[in-house]
Amino acid sequence: MSLDIITSPDLDPLRHGFFGRAGGASSGVFQGLNCGQGSTDQAEAVTINRARVAEAMGVAPEALMGVHQVHSADVLTVEGPTAGPKARADAMVTDVPGLALSVLTADCQPVLFADAEAGVIGAAHAGWKGTLGGILEATVDAMLRLGARAPHIHAVIGPTISQRAYEVGPEFMDQVLAEDPRAARYFAAGQGDRLHFDLPGYGLQRLRQAGVGEAAWTRHCTYTDPRRFFSYRRSVHQREADYGRLIAAIRL
Repeated sequence: MSLDIITSPDLDPLRHGFFGRAGGASSGVFQGLNCGQGSTDQAEAVTINRARVAEAMGVAPEALMGVHQVHSADVLTVEGPTAGPKARADAMVTDVPGLALSVLTADCQPVLFADAEAGVIGAAHAGWKGTLGGILEATVDAMLRLGARAPHIHAVIGPTISQRAYEVGPEFMDQVLAEDPRAARYFAAGQGDRLHFDLPGYGLQRLRQAGVGEAAWTRHCTYTDPRRFFSYRRSVHQREADYGRLIAAIRL
């Protein structure tokens, strides 16, 4: 089965992709292209899956760069492959041709950035904690330090959990609004005291306020399309032991 690669014209002509779960070597709850090395999937299958992604991106497997994601606002500037454990961060930027920057998600926002004119790219893992904490703005700032210009940066949010599938409690809203009252418009009423949070809508607001020239969402929901995407929240609701991780990548 061929890989399912979602692309955006906003990131052309750079090679990039938000990869679905089709075309992988994993089985069971990980069926398909699970690229999560931290999952309980068979390591051999994950290695095969990541090699397939690297091939699709036109790089060697060691040039498919990643970080140990921790829901932070920390950004790593990448100059080349390194040995040893992955750095703890939630975004990467580079101006080095031949490197593919990647992030893993399973409901959180995968965000790919490009200033094609300056030759600077970025990739960010932006769940609600990271978005609230400033990971998107931090990625833009790191790109600027490499010579990008904010009006020339295009940022695209890939498959993530949509508002209709993201039910939260009042304590969640209180926590978010305590740090960013501007986020109030991204909560909608649900049943009883439940609310629905528009994560990609909030992400787009933060990107636009950071001054990027273009900000878009591919409008794919991870939770509601189990055939195509992994979803952490869906796995919890179905009481599965673990879940697969989707990968998104971009390269110069």
